[in-house]
Amino acid sequence: MTPLDLDSIRCFIAAATHSTFRIAARTVALSPSAFSARVRQLEENLGVALFERTTRSVALTPAGERLLPEAQRVLEQLERCHQAVVRPIGPVPFTLSLGTRFELGLSWLMPALDELSRRRVERSFDIVFGDGPDLLQRVAAGEIDGTISSVRLAGDKFRYVLLHEERYVFVAASHLVSGQRSQDIAWIQDQVLIDAHPSLPLFRYLLDSLPPEQEWRFRRVERLGTIAAIRQRVLQGRGIAVLPRYFVTHDLTDQTMVELLPDTPPQSDHFRLVWRIHHPREEDLRQLADELRAFPLR
Repeated sequence: MTPLDLDSIRCFIAAATHSTFRIAARTVALSPSAFSARVRQLEENLGVALFERTTRSVALTPAGERLLPEAQRVLEQLERCHQAVVRPIGPVPFTLSLGTRFELGLSWLMPALDELSRRRVERSFDIVFGDGPDLLQRVAAGEIDGTISSVRLAGDKFRYVLLHEERYVFVAASHLVSGQRSQDIAWIQDQVLIDAHPSLPLFRYLLDSLPPEQEWRFRRVERLGTIAAIRQRVLQGRGIAVLPRYFVTHDLTDQTMVELLPDTPPQSDHFRLVWRIHHPREEDLRQLADELRAFPLR
């Protein structure tokens, strides 16, 4: 049997944990052609196909699935051998890059960073702000290690752990609502609905909790992209919206906002820590999820 070289093993792991050979090649500083040659050489040495290739994507074969965890352990052991010589005291430093939407990152994740760093001094963080679907794409492509998201997941590209329940509330500015208007469907449908995107991801939490025969039409729909912008617009009395309850708790307490249809609360969701399958730091990500659950939403 031809001995396996470590560079080919590194290329195999990069190919298995990124969406395309082109992206994987960049992570090991090789040209796409040289990277593909390395992977083909490994397959020839082993006598099996490790990837199923199409014009648009690659996927692991059953043999590749079996090889991946063993290959990751080889490199981890090699790193431990190196660190035992050059850094004999203390754990090996590492960095996790995490995605989060802007508002959640500022109000919840950033205040937790100092305590998280104290708990594991060898661990540091790179925080990437963005929109939920975009951050999931970056996780799938291997550009970031994980993301904190309530975006609904589909397919088998990801692993995740639940962090916190995210409850929602249908709200309007208090000065718009008088008498029984908070329960008046006709009045509600005469307002401007404000949401993040054309698919109305926030309003859908309410829609899913209402009878399917109920038809909803509003005077107009505005799409503002972020919940911070939506909250500001609602406080100005320019429309109504479904928003995360933690994000408007003070507004409801101060009575600058009022809950609409209080007897029919929107469905809830969960914040999740999400990472791609076969991530080499999966155990560290799972430990981080356990720690994050100790920090209440704010």
